[in-house]
Amino acid sequence: MESLKLQNSLKSGPPVPFVPIQPGKVSWYACGPTVYDKSHLGHARNYVSTDIIRRIMMHYFNFDVNFVMNITDIDDKIIIKARRQRLLELEKEKKYTPEELKQLALSAFQSYAKSSLPLLLQEGQPFDHTNYIERRDAAYGRVLSGGTISGEGKPGDDEAKVKMHISNMDAAATAIQNGDIFPGADEIMLPFLDSKYKETIDTTDQTMFTDLTQSMEALFTADMNALNVLPPDHITRVTEYVPQIVKFVEGIVDKGFAYEAEGSVYFDITAFEKAGNTYARLRPENRNDQSLQEEGEGSLSKGLGGKRGAGDFALWKKSKAGEPFWPSKWGDGRPGWHIECSVMASDILGSQMDIHSGGIDLAFPHHDNELAQSEAFYCEHGKGEHTWVNYFLHMGHLSISGSKMSKSLKNFQTIQDALETTYTPRSMRIVFLMGKWNDGVEISPDMRAQADNWETTVNNFFTNTKSWLLEAGITNGVESLSLDDKAPQGLLAELAQAKQEVDAALKNSIDTPRAMLVILKLITTTNIFLRDNKDTDLREVEAIARWITKLVGIFGLDANATAPYDGLGWASVIAADVDPDTAARPYKDVFENVKAEVGGLTLASENMPSLLAKDPNPEFESVKQAGTRDPEQLALPYLRGVSQIRDELRRVLSAQSPETKQAILKLTDRIRDHDLTNLGVYLDDRPDNQPSLIKFVPAAELIAAREEKAAREAEKARKKEEARIAREKAAKEALEKARVPPEELFKSDERYSAWDEQGMPTKMKDGSEVPKSQLKSLKKLWDKQKKAYDDLKAKGQL
Repeated sequence: MESLKLQNSLKSGPPVPFVPIQPGKVSWYACGPTVYDKSHLGHARNYVSTDIIRRIMMHYFNFDVNFVMNITDIDDKIIIKARRQRLLELEKEKKYTPEELKQLALSAFQSYAKSSLPLLLQEGQPFDHTNYIERRDAAYGRVLSGGTISGEGKPGDDEAKVKMHISNMDAAATAIQNGDIFPGADEIMLPFLDSKYKETIDTTDQTMFTDLTQSMEALFTADMNALNVLPPDHITRVTEYVPQIVKFVEGIVDKGFAYEAEGSVYFDITAFEKAGNTYARLRPENRNDQSLQEEGEGSLSKGLGGKRGAGDFALWKKSKAGEPFWPSKWGDGRPGWHIECSVMASDILGSQMDIHSGGIDLAFPHHDNELAQSEAFYCEHGKGEHTWVNYFLHMGHLSISGSKMSKSLKNFQTIQDALETTYTPRSMRIVFLMGKWNDGVEISPDMRAQADNWETTVNNFFTNTKSWLLEAGITNGVESLSLDDKAPQGLLAELAQAKQEVDAALKNSIDTPRAMLVILKLITTTNIFLRDNKDTDLREVEAIARWITKLVGIFGLDANATAPYDGLGWASVIAADVDPDTAARPYKDVFENVKAEVGGLTLASENMPSLLAKDPNPEFESVKQAGTRDPEQLALPYLRGVSQIRDELRRVLSAQSPETKQAILKLTDRIRDHDLTNLGVYLDDRPDNQPSLIKFVPAAELIAAREEKAAREAEKARKKEEARIAREKAAKEALEKARVPPEELFKSDERYSAWDEQGMPTKMKDGSEVPKSQLKSLKKLWDKQKKAYDDLKAKGQL
């Protein structure tokens, strides 16, 4: 039988069979966030995709997953941001005259241009905010108009960085011009102040760092909760592991794979490889990429000396003035970036793990360095290479306008903003499900449209299926439907085929795009089958809906659902402290109000008395006694009563008096569009006296649709009124024009200087004859005016 295969970054080529160290159990370490800023959609792509794989492994393949994630709460980016923010706060407390503050900002302005936008500067020429726009457009106009710095290819990260710096300079130039330095010039002031005063900061007080990281971690956790990402089984933080990190580094040094130099400790790649180990197993082609190496070391590593090899990387960094520090045998210092994951993962999972994951940008140098230092720590000389990780999973980038979405580039939309303006948690997850987890995703209108279509199709199928089952009186159809007592045919055959296809897709390295297409295809096929086969066994439709429900639950698309996802459709929730009577009360109130109003009408209906006499309370009590806490099931007895009364009103409408007809129409519309809409219930009216279908739809969606309809009708009415006013105005103007005698029609036209007895122009203003071609046109206008004037005269309206 085919088993799960995964795309393993440690292996080139196609996906490889997944064989965990312990059968049925999975040990997994995921690189978590560096908490120095708000999380953006790029983080959502990484962590939601990771969550999808984790959920599928747990709830589809039934693995027992031990999931560990770290929080990087100290590194160069955190140090720089926290320190700069502190320096900016201190600077704002200083007493400057307006002119002194302007000069400070100008110094920062020129410093920022020199370091970040050097093309703005021209040797021997002055530069400040007064000539900034001219210089900007001349130097970087091509980038601002969507081109590249070189003039070739497509814009990418370099262009995004230029745009970020220009945005900061734009704001600063305006602030200097207006004399409003703070906060307009904050972004250019931060690096300037840091360059001047960073060594003056007292870092024995680490609250400047912890205040930042704790607040950002809280926001990250809130974002993950909002996106329905399962919390890790274990969360580790770097600052809680510094003593263990020191011990781990000592162990690598003791084995001869690291060395101390000027208070820092570096991993010795040459010694590691001489011992028979392999370095850069994930990205061997990048091992000599100096820019990636420098990025991996961090911007604060400049000035640390003593490295033997160009690619050797820091395990422990000597802390300079203005940086936090912890004690070690090599002196005060702080952990290197890569060592933290090795220590924390090993502490929880031991010397070997099944899966390590993270964003693709971490493959080199971060993950390659993790592998090397961990395998060095556990290496036993003479016994060959140690395997620290069996499967490396790398999530693809999320890009926008051709460049990677990044905090450092500031070309991102935060998760919080995205959820407030553009996405729901479900729609964002659908977008990621429709792309392979290890492929890059470029946000585009087409991709969003496909995701929206998928969600709408599934929503409608769930809603309609529940409605059909309610109408047919089927509440436990699947339980009484044996799928094994006959060879699959019709819809059951389609379901069996879909199950096989989804299974094959998920076993093929969690191919969710394929699985999503199978779901969409099955729903489309089912809808067509139902259209062409009126006698379809609805229990088969329910079986399909329940299987899709299980899949969307496994994929994490329903925040209200819990494993094993045995419901039907999106799960509804009822608060644990709300009893069934309270949950059903709004529906019962609607029923009683409708019953009272209809009872006050004078109707010609033989069925209405029995419908009004029907008591839904016993049915509700039966549902309650069965132990259900599903608000839809609790509401149904009352909703059926309302729907049946309303259907009867619609049926007998034509036989009523005009006054009663008007009252019935008003009442039936209100029940559907207000009373039930506000409760998340839609009555789908059908022709030929068929009963309305009861459909449960989120109240917010129904209310939004109602408001949109009202807005359309209001706009239609507005345009109709505008057209009426325009017609009346045109008619009035035409009437006033028709009152002018034809002899006077052209007398007020300044283009002419002489007229004949009929009022036709004979001379132009300059005394020349009126051209014959012009006279011809003027005569047509004169004749038309004469006819209109004579018509009014004949009607006695002059």
